[in-house]
Amino acid sequence: MFTPLRRALIGLCCLALVVSTTRAADNELTAEEKKEGYQLLFNGKDLKGWHRTSAGYGGWRVEDGAICLDKGGGMLYADGEYDNFVLKIDFKMSKGCNSGVFLRVGDPKNEVQTGLEVQVQDDAGKKPNRNSCGSIYDLVAPTKDKVKPAGEWNTYVITCNKNRITVELNGEKITEINVDEWDKPEQRPDGTKHKYKKAIKDFPRKGLIGMQDHGQAVCYKNIKLMPIK
Repeated sequence: MFTPLRRALIGLCCLALVVSTTRAADNELTAEEKKEGYQLLFNGKDLKGWHRTSAGYGGWRVEDGAICLDKGGGMLYADGEYDNFVLKIDFKMSKGCNSGVFLRVGDPKNEVQTGLEVQVQDDAGKKPNRNSCGSIYDLVAPTKDKVKPAGEWNTYVITCNKNRITVELNGEKITEINVDEWDKPEQRPDGTKHKYKKAIKDFPRKGLIGMQDHGQAVCYKNIKLMPIK
């Protein structure tokens, strides 16, 4: 016969077993992710599978299982080009950080005008705008503030599927764009101006995935991609 204490301990052990089978260690895939077709873009050990437009990795380095930068790294790109996919990526910001996750970059030497950026910004607690963390930069503001403060890990799930891009931050969808509706250069559908020189609908639908150096310290890990067939 089990005492209440022993039953409680058995319950905790069972819970721990369930959690251990549904989660993976950092930079590893869960059994479910493997089944869904996810692949790791970062092995947690080195920068194999990543590159810059110039030699070496600049200030980018691997530290405690994460790709980290203080400054002086430029853009860091994953090898290969991707069109329709789900991208999971964790990020941790320094105080005042500004960085970004770039999608479908057509020209790696001109990422701003040939790819879309999901903003990484230390602005927890502030009213969202088109430059806030979770925005599709200069285009669509997040519907709410879901970012955690500097020094804590956040998680993006970014889906690019043909003409639609959605952003989930820390478990909640906050941003969405249908690029086919953005058919005029330097102009949003509501008539206001943005910085892009050509219509967003004409941006590449296939290209590089990259992480931005904007002069402040930032780290990324658990970078996982599932192609959408």
